[in-house]
Amino acid sequence: MANDKGIFVHLVAGGAGGTAGAVATCPLEVVKTRLQSSLGNSLASAHHPAFRPSHNTVLAHAAGIHTSQGAVFPVMRTRTGSLRYCLAHILETEGVQGLFRGLGPNLVGVAPSRAIYFFSYANMKTFLNSRLTPDTPVVHFLSALTAGFTSCSLTNPIWFVKTRLQLDQKRNNRLTVRECIRQINEQHGIRGFYKGITASYYGMAETVIHFVIYEAIKARLQERYSGDSTNWTDFLRCMVAGATSKTIATCVAYPHEVARTRLREEGTKYRSFFQTLLVVYKEEGRAGLYRGIGTQLVRQIPNTAIMMATYELVVYLFSDSH
Repeated sequence: MANDKGIFVHLVAGGAGGTAGAVATCPLEVVKTRLQSSLGNSLASAHHPAFRPSHNTVLAHAAGIHTSQGAVFPVMRTRTGSLRYCLAHILETEGVQGLFRGLGPNLVGVAPSRAIYFFSYANMKTFLNSRLTPDTPVVHFLSALTAGFTSCSLTNPIWFVKTRLQLDQKRNNRLTVRECIRQINEQHGIRGFYKGITASYYGMAETVIHFVIYEAIKARLQERYSGDSTNWTDFLRCMVAGATSKTIATCVAYPHEVARTRLREEGTKYRSFFQTLLVVYKEEGRAGLYRGIGTQLVRQIPNTAIMMATYELVVYLFSDSH
């Protein structure tokens, strides 16, 4: 395959895979962001076993939980998990559209972000394979590290805006993308759009673990089922490899996501990556560092499975037709 053709296929495949996964799991992305933020601590308190709402209040703002950001989380009568509680709260106070907060910037960001990532990863892997032992963990490690750094550096402003929009709780007079960008620029200038990027850089460990394990599982499955290979079974194996590798990587590196979300909140006490981790741990314990991980796994497994399988499918279809 010619070099320019290779550039095209990985850009298109990466963008298509990221877009498919983002659209399919957007409501869970919103819930995950809310739970990771400082608002998530209030949500957790509301469904804690020790919590008892007074006078059987079902959804009353009078008995709501007031947060430092001025949001009010109404109390629910039944004790449910964070995921169910947050979904119910969003539907009750913000409507169905609340579940798709930040989808615009997410779609604007996910296509170029994944396109840049997969393009960088594929081209760096090709480069390293020509100079090192091909397709070894070292090659996959360095390729994922390069791709992660490139993607984070170029797309952090988009994800910053998306996070701010997802944390906006207002049902009326919602924060728009233009207003959000204007507020960030007025308050912090251009540097403000890069808040949380340090946490993203530390989070590259997650992408490195993900892709090293993904390549290993995919190679093992291809070797084991080499005599029983069809387009459909290859697609399913990529989904299995993607979901498994991402689950492991998320469990290992999850606290960086909490730190990144807290750093992107408006007017908070969080200033740096390690300072944020320390504050969260002191105030909320180990559970605070993993707040929202259940929702993240519920979202990430189908998201990554869809993304990786779509990416591999687009690469296959493009290569097969050319």
